[in-house]
Amino acid sequence: MSDLSITVNGRSYTVTCENGAEAHLEQLANYVDKRVTEIADSVGQVGETRLMLMASLLVADELADAYAALSAERGESDVGLFERSGGEKMQVSDDPPTPDLLEKLAERVEALAGKLEEGGV
Repeated sequence: MSDLSITVNGRSYTVTCENGAEAHLEQLANYVDKRVTEIADSVGQVGETRLMLMASLLVADELADAYAALSAERGESDVGLFERSGGEKMQVSDDPPTPDLLEKLAERVEALAGKLEEGGV
């Protein structure tokens, strides 16, 4: 096991990983930091916890799209991954990532965060 210092949103964290996985973990941390920075640039510094939550949801949304695209590529029609609370399946977007898409995702995340604060999710 190895300890590694990573930085997200200007704050350092020490994490433990398997020996040899340090470079991969640094790449993941850099990606998360990039997403948090994009969100902070879009909605401002709304608190570390909220930024991390928003980035997590954004990355989960990207992962859901990737799973859906992979399923479509394989010809699978219903894999049941990442169902929304209402049972609605997430759809893959054919739109390339744009500032408008980021803004829409930020709005979705803000709405979810608001529901979390109200205890509605």
